[in-house]
Amino acid sequence: MYQSHEYYLRKAIEISKESRESGNTPFGALLVNKEGDIIMEQPNIEITEKICTGHAEATLAARASHEYSKEFLWDCTLYTTAEPCAMCAGAIYWANIGRVVYGMTERRLLQLTGSHEQNPTFDLPCRDVFARGQKDIQVIGPVEEVEVEAAKVHEGYWD
Repeated sequence: MYQSHEYYLRKAIEISKESRESGNTPFGALLVNKEGDIIMEQPNIEITEKICTGHAEATLAARASHEYSKEFLWDCTLYTTAEPCAMCAGAIYWANIGRVVYGMTERRLLQLTGSHEQNPTFDLPCRDVFARGQKDIQVIGPVEEVEVEAAKVHEGYWD
């Protein structure tokens, strides 16, 4: 049974907390099938695995495209704590994931990270990236009810 966007985003926030606790940047994502089942979870892995593209969303999209068909993924939703960056939006596009729901905007993330060398954040909304493609990927976000919670995980990390 499908839950609310807030429910899944709060699960993604828990993943972002675990990511931070394990030595990675505080981001988390999960994939939900059309029935509402969480079928995949992914923290950031860029620091501990030393993979520059190890963002939660891009890693999840790569894993999902390996395990599921493009037709199946089109009916799935990727939930993420922060709006996907341009790289992650591209990975979501190529994986054929049909919907993205995020907690806080990339612009809000930029306010939190500043010019930190670990995360030189784009000011490029994922909607703009998807609009340049040929797929009608649905985007929902920011989700106001969890935006503050998503940002809170970053407090003190980028200092």
